[in-house]
Amino acid sequence: MKNRLEAALKGLGQRFGDSRLHVFDLSVSKIEQQTAFLCGRILEQKDLDRLCEQLAAQFPGLRLDTGNVHVLRRPDNPALAVGVNLTCVYAEKSFHSEQVNQAWYGERFEILEQDDRWVFARQEDGYLGYTYLPYLTGKVIPPPTHLVTAPAAALHEAPQPRSATLTRVLGGTAVRLEAVQGEWAKIAADRCGWLPLADLRALESLRKEEAELRAQMAQDALRLIGVPYQWGGVTPNGIDCSGFARLVHRWAGISIPRDADLQYHAGHPVEPPFRPGDLVFFGEAGGKKIAHVAVSLGGWEIIHASLARNGVYSDNIQTVERLRENLAGGCSFL
Repeated sequence: MKNRLEAALKGLGQRFGDSRLHVFDLSVSKIEQQTAFLCGRILEQKDLDRLCEQLAAQFPGLRLDTGNVHVLRRPDNPALAVGVNLTCVYAEKSFHSEQVNQAWYGERFEILEQDDRWVFARQEDGYLGYTYLPYLTGKVIPPPTHLVTAPAAALHEAPQPRSATLTRVLGGTAVRLEAVQGEWAKIAADRCGWLPLADLRALESLRKEEAELRAQMAQDALRLIGVPYQWGGVTPNGIDCSGFARLVHRWAGISIPRDADLQYHAGHPVEPPFRPGDLVFFGEAGGKKIAHVAVSLGGWEIIHASLARNGVYSDNIQTVERLRENLAGGCSFL
């Protein structure tokens, strides 16, 4: 019975989604007197309820004891914000583990578990991973008014280019405008300071007609030419293919999923000829699994964070064999 139940748990776990967005780490500790004792952890109470319903249907008469199952999302979970200019999200609780994502200043995490100075946390888009607790803050951060659109902007002590640099604010960071003096803006981020007003885009100005938005996205993408490739990166400090697509959409006021395959399934399908701002996807060699994403510049021209070229560059799909042969389709969030 225990082996059958474990096999059923494994099968059901595969239906509960992938580990980037879900937690399903359950096992059977013992079975006594027609009662199966489950242990482990699961993300949502509704997932546990659904699991119990499905197991009850497969094993009539078997009672389930879930007292040792830890449900991670609870109403009293603390919510913390990134208190530094950038923090990273890892697959494990170590700076040496795989970096799977990054978060800008002010982005919020729901804390699911804590182990000393590391937390297992959920970002606002549902993405899961480990991040370093000292880089988070419980302080109330005022609502942002602008996005930083410069790849990386030096934040100065005074509205003068030769004044001391306090920090650097990365492209995509949401900040609050405090004051304007000539061509300079005082902003509140992880530090308060001054940067050129031209490096900011007001959140209230993001709503535009589709044609204008597509043109803006193409221009924004081209400003990132030469940014180096970094797995799990989402900023002009270093960026991967899906992080690049996400940043270009963020500058347009559009939230999209973190990874290429999630983006592929979330957008509405489009066919060639692609238009500027569309996303173009590529599969693995010899397979259909989505492995890469680019931003269309129109027609067959794309711009992408390419591992093969170690950075953000433009290409023509028809003239690059690996792109032409592995084209999987396109989608749009416009």
